[in-house]
Amino acid sequence: MAATQTVRCKRGGQLLIALIIAVAAPAVAQVQHDGFSQLLADHVQPSVGGHSSRVNYRALKEDSARLDRYLTVLSAVSPAQYAAFDRREKMAFLINAYNAFTLRLVLDHYPGITSIKDIGGWFSSPWKLRFIPLLGDKLSLDDIEHQRLREPGVFDDPRIHFAVNCASVGCPSLREEAYTAEALDRQLDDQAQRFMSDRSRNRYNPQRQRLEVSKIFDWYEDDFTRGYRGHHSLKGFLAGFSQQLADEPSARNAIREKQLSVSFTDYDWRLNDSQ
Repeated sequence: MAATQTVRCKRGGQLLIALIIAVAAPAVAQVQHDGFSQLLADHVQPSVGGHSSRVNYRALKEDSARLDRYLTVLSAVSPAQYAAFDRREKMAFLINAYNAFTLRLVLDHYPGITSIKDIGGWFSSPWKLRFIPLLGDKLSLDDIEHQRLREPGVFDDPRIHFAVNCASVGCPSLREEAYTAEALDRQLDDQAQRFMSDRSRNRYNPQRQRLEVSKIFDWYEDDFTRGYRGHHSLKGFLAGFSQQLADEPSARNAIREKQLSVSFTDYDWRLNDSQ
């Protein structure tokens, strides 16, 4: 699309009008995640209340051509195109890539596994396998999560830990829709609410009078205490979820006042299979 700009200047007492025709660079098209959304809607089964979800891997494997078409779309994005995305587009792209390629990795070994940790060998975890053609390189799941989504100074948003899904029961739920730039903040906040409302993983223990929360908060504590929304301590971050963590008003108040000790629950690495 051409843009016309009028420039007025004086030369020798005469007013000259110069017309400059500037050709604007074409806008970078957003990645279309609709196909992935429909695939997730068809094969992800949320629990009652939406606190967690399971995947029908058997049906998804039979439907894997749709997943592969979406992976091809992701892999076609060049580094230059990605660089032109805005912050929310980049986050949605990377989160969807992590989740979609995790599904592909599981399907490549299904039904012969009971955990994603069964994939790989003694010297290669599933998260370090470089099988992902993305952004002009061959990446691993760890590369996407730790080198891009968690890179300090880039996004600095701990809510990614409620969005990326490692195909395990202990993970925050795989969302039944793709992430999009337009809805990203709402989706991430909703994921946080869902996960923190899951009393099997995050709860107040009245007998021991302490908080028992997911091991995620132990592994990635720095991400939750780096100043996101003013939080500089794990207790400060958890204080915002007092209603999800406890029923009793006194316990909720103690959580908000950061008075309770925090311990971490065991992580369940079983495959999040609905079968």
